[in-house]
Amino acid sequence: MEAEGSSQASAAASESQATSERIKLNVGGKLFETTLSTIRSAGPDSLLFVLSNRPANDPNRRFSTQELADEAAFYGIDSHFRSAAAPPPFSGIDASIVKSISPASEGLPSTFAVADNGAVWIAHGGQISSYDWSLAHTGTLRTHLDEIDSICRVWTEIAAVGSESDAGLHFYDFSSSRHVGSVHWTDPSDPRIFKARVNAITASETSVFASFDCPHRENIVLEIDKERIQIVSQLGRQSGNQAKHMVPSKLTFVPATGVLVGTAITSGAFGYSGYIRIWDPRSGDVVWETNEPGAGRSSRFGDSFADVDVDAEGLSIFKLCSKSGDLGMADMRRLGDDPWVYLEEKNPSMVNYGGEVNNLLMHCCWGQVFVGRGGSLEVWSRVQAHGGSIEGESGREGLFRRNFVDKRGDSERGDIKKIEGGGDRLFVSREGVEGIEVWESSHTSGAVPVS
Repeated sequence: MEAEGSSQASAAASESQATSERIKLNVGGKLFETTLSTIRSAGPDSLLFVLSNRPANDPNRRFSTQELADEAAFYGIDSHFRSAAAPPPFSGIDASIVKSISPASEGLPSTFAVADNGAVWIAHGGQISSYDWSLAHTGTLRTHLDEIDSICRVWTEIAAVGSESDAGLHFYDFSSSRHVGSVHWTDPSDPRIFKARVNAITASETSVFASFDCPHRENIVLEIDKERIQIVSQLGRQSGNQAKHMVPSKLTFVPATGVLVGTAITSGAFGYSGYIRIWDPRSGDVVWETNEPGAGRSSRFGDSFADVDVDAEGLSIFKLCSKSGDLGMADMRRLGDDPWVYLEEKNPSMVNYGGEVNNLLMHCCWGQVFVGRGGSLEVWSRVQAHGGSIEGESGREGLFRRNFVDKRGDSERGDIKKIEGGGDRLFVSREGVEGIEVWESSHTSGAVPVS
């Protein structure tokens, strides 16, 4: 009995000594020192307990990002883990699909919104599914709408949504899964203003901007106070009976200058037409505007833009020419009657690629311009050599290259519907395809921006 007791005491002492032994953890290249007992303090179900308690000859096991994130949060080192787990800076010339995220029900996404840290909200039917920075599903919120066509992240947990089939702009709180307010465009002096639907939404630090149109095409942009969810001003009311008076289908707020950029584009038997308009919300005035066809140099007449996007950080506006496939670029600090310079592709393998495609769209992110032509995804980015030059302004000569981002198999999955970037990931949805593609670059790539 004495021998047995002595053996048990010795084992306990050995175990106590082992658990108090100090060990080092490497988290994203930063070393942390702790003890085995601390590592195991979360209990036998924790990931670190399992890792620290397995036999030396136990095969390695792969853990999901969510498992690692949960463990890091418990030990208060989640910020270090996020830094270590983040993808490298995104380069369109070296990117691939790493996964597809798809809501469990009604998997066809109607639209989505991406946060700066790579978290994403996906609208499908009248629901919004939320995915955090690690792309783990964190919940699904059901709205009163049958379909959601536009969505904007107003606060970390507040979404502003609109529908082309239901009137009003509506605000939902993810943290409490409830509707917190709505805004409708009405005019007591004009009975025609009713059932106004939202076409586009964007936000500044203090305001939400939304474009509304009525069944008879009268339209307006409303500025809404984010705190009170109340209309504070009206911008650009117009009849909507011509292309240059259509409701804006895209809105972008530019923080550096405090202006709002709105664009409207339509296409038909005679090609594309539309406008780019810049408002100063502080005065309500239009500070710059251009219409196509009918603006720009004569050599470009008939090559109207098929899509427009704003590089808010680089203070540039890009337009995608519908026939040539060229990109036009305008410096927002030097806008005038004809501010465009054109990025012409000189890469022999790409110069004849394209032509007129029915579905054209673009998105500016990280100083790169991503273009969807039907099902193909390409990127325009500055390179050191062997690219195309900027036409029209010798003071800004540079070398540019237009490259495919996707492979042939990727492009055959369906026409690209939306492109948006955040958290060094590119998110892409396609017509009639369930889920959202998530693109990342490899750790050996390096992006060089256009601007």
